[in-house]
Amino acid sequence: MKYQVLVLDLDGTLTNSKKEITEPTKQALIEIQEAGRTVVLASGRPINGVAPLAETLQMDRFDGYTLSFNGARITKCSTGEIIYNRTVPREIIRPVYEYVKTFPGLDIISYTDTQIISGICPNQYVKIESGINSMEIISVDDFPSFLGFPVNKLLVAGEPHILETLMDPLRKQYHGLLNIYRSEPFFLEIMPKNIDKAQSLQKLLNSIGLTADSMICCGDGYNDLSMIEYAGLGVAMENAQPIIKKSADFITRSNDEDGILYVIDLFMRD
Repeated sequence: MKYQVLVLDLDGTLTNSKKEITEPTKQALIEIQEAGRTVVLASGRPINGVAPLAETLQMDRFDGYTLSFNGARITKCSTGEIIYNRTVPREIIRPVYEYVKTFPGLDIISYTDTQIISGICPNQYVKIESGINSMEIISVDDFPSFLGFPVNKLLVAGEPHILETLMDPLRKQYHGLLNIYRSEPFFLEIMPKNIDKAQSLQKLLNSIGLTADSMICCGDGYNDLSMIEYAGLGVAMENAQPIIKKSADFITRSNDEDGILYVIDLFMRD
């Protein structure tokens, strides 16, 4: 079989509109792992937002991996070993925070293993992030000082038109230090330089002795573009953003129509 690795974004891809993996998709993913395929969950979510889905898919029984924080951290499910870990430079946290504060209605957040840290004031979009990851929000008075630990990602949440205004100035200011891009219209990801899903998947493939030709990547959002272009077979969900569908090799059914099951049946069955 040509394809040995199946990489899945989570929200809008693996999970349906209820944020659930359907039973037929779950069973198919377990079956292909039992047949020797490798499943990778690649998400902008923090580790605690990805781990429950990995457990549901029994990835600890197999050689599965999670890419959290859009690839800033790679974890081997069978051992819990962190095999790749990149963090944002500490010196940028305060100036980015101060700049974000000048825009109305925005919040800037980061994460501990169990909590979302809100630096300004939680808005409706931060509450969405909290719900997706089942993590509580705590507000802090001095966000940069609170983050006295290695930080894989900052996230700015707010109205799309406001995020559009501050994205280009941030990119220009920190082009040598950070990757800055939208994962959703209302989320602006602030990542370590040269970190996106494709870069991290390349590291993973090198470590297990495979190439991109052996990999299928499925996604729907802006932060999936790099891996869809990199994969041997890049798959867009029917519900994907237009640029993702334009860049994909194949368009599957939507996340509410078991689109991942359709991909497995077409490309990963013996």
